[in-house]
Amino acid sequence: MLATIPSPTEGVLWLGPIPLRGYALCILAGVVVATIIAGRRLEARGYERDAAVGVVLWIVPFGIVGGRLYHVITTPQPYFGDNGNPVDALKVWQGGLGIWGAVALGALGAWIGARREGVPFAVLADAIAPGLPLAQAIGRFGNYFNNELYGRRTDVPWALEIHQWDSGAGKAVVDSTGQPVVLGTFHPTFLYEALWCLLIAFVIWRISDSGRLRRGQAFGLYVMLYPMGRIIVELMRSDFANRILGLRVNVWVSILVFLLGLGIFLARRKADPDVRLARAGDDSDRRADDGVSTASSDTSETATSDEATCTTKDSKD
Repeated sequence: MLATIPSPTEGVLWLGPIPLRGYALCILAGVVVATIIAGRRLEARGYERDAAVGVVLWIVPFGIVGGRLYHVITTPQPYFGDNGNPVDALKVWQGGLGIWGAVALGALGAWIGARREGVPFAVLADAIAPGLPLAQAIGRFGNYFNNELYGRRTDVPWALEIHQWDSGAGKAVVDSTGQPVVLGTFHPTFLYEALWCLLIAFVIWRISDSGRLRRGQAFGLYVMLYPMGRIIVELMRSDFANRILGLRVNVWVSILVFLLGLGIFLARRKADPDVRLARAGDDSDRRADDGVSTASSDTSETATSDEATCTTKDSKD
């Protein structure tokens, strides 16, 4: 049984003069994993696996800009308040990316990338649906390396030890004896959210592979499920946040995003099935994915013709 979960006292690994920040490495690892998953799922739907890379090259910069804009807009005090420094708004490597802004502008980047790669947007959205929460789960460990986004104080066995943090230097503040200053033990809300994201990824993967979803519903399921866990995490957090009617801004946004996801899921009930194809890259398979299953109809007609031939032959015999 753990007494506490220790936190890093440094969030930067130096390779000579080159800083490798744990926050950035976690986000990068999440992007790589999500790209691999999206590529495989696109290939299973009759599209080139490499199309995922082309799309992600649009999603990432749009997502980073959107995430940072959301963070700065909803938490402007460190940058434009008393003693704030506007230049710090550009220092993404110090932490501070709002998932809602990242998803919103990232979706715009995905739409542009999908058009350039010749992939229908709904097909792309379903292909990346299980990879998104998995990438978020990995990326949340960036908050662990930055000693940030923790919950209320607690002494539960899995409590997270948090240090007083110098975000500019990327390491814990030390006392007169050179020891890192410990603020206390808190709920590891980054870990709770990461586990929730892993569960979402598993659920979407299993349901989408079962063939029960229509095109676009896998993405709608992600948009609907993620806010449900995020609301709980937000209510547990103890860091400063702007509030509306006593609730953190992110709680209200989570409610709105949940309703959006529910709307997407219900609206796509009559869309074409989300077909997973056995032979990737075949033109007939791609037409099947677009809702016009020429190959299937040809096969059906052939089968009918064969049955008719067999019946005639049997009657002659």
